[in-house]
Amino acid sequence: MKIKCLIIDDEPLAVNVIKNYLEQIDDFEIINTFNNAIDGLNFLKSNDIDVVFLDINMPVLDGINFIKSLENPPLIIITSAYDEYALETYELDVLDYLVKPIEMPRFMKTLNKISKRLESTNKIPSSTTKDTPFIFIKIDKKKMKKIFLNEILIIESLKDYLKIKTFSGSYIVHYTLKDFTNLLPPADFIRIHRSYTVAIDKIDALEGNSVEIEGLRYVIGRSYLDEVKQKILDASV
Repeated sequence: MKIKCLIIDDEPLAVNVIKNYLEQIDDFEIINTFNNAIDGLNFLKSNDIDVVFLDINMPVLDGINFIKSLENPPLIIITSAYDEYALETYELDVLDYLVKPIEMPRFMKTLNKISKRLESTNKIPSSTTKDTPFIFIKIDKKKMKKIFLNEILIIESLKDYLKIKTFSGSYIVHYTLKDFTNLLPPADFIRIHRSYTVAIDKIDALEGNSVEIEGLRYVIGRSYLDEVKQKILDASV
């Protein structure tokens, strides 16, 4: 069962950006788009929607008053060119606040939030996420790939790109190692070198200043060594 999405924004370019992102991901389905909140409000009265991507500055009815008018709101994701409304909208229990222009790595974090929230409230079956945390990565211009976190072994920096090695294969993606590592749960992954982030539970051995994963050894950077050793000890308790 796909996650049903509605986009409400009076900027055609902003709508197209969100549509382009969502259309690359199998688990999400765009049900409709509107360039004003009134039409969106009327549509919600007779249609079941899981999440609304909502602009704030719109004519007649702005995004904030749109939210306030909903009796049983779906998940709300704010998409705004301004960050000044963030506090007010969070008080209205929005799930996330995206500041335009929206970059794909940030949008992916939002999609993961949506999936986790819907699963936790039983609005989507656990089979949709296979009960396992995951992340979406863009592997080419038109395709997003779902990667389950428990399959990741090594993330290797290749300057402006990364090589993500998993049990099922390797993928080259356009990220910095710092940005991608920040998307991962720190309890499960650790940066061991300026060129490597690894899954802690995939470390088979620690010897001197290197770790062994799937029969291969990876050097631990001097500045990372103490933290890596401590994380490995903590994980073994």
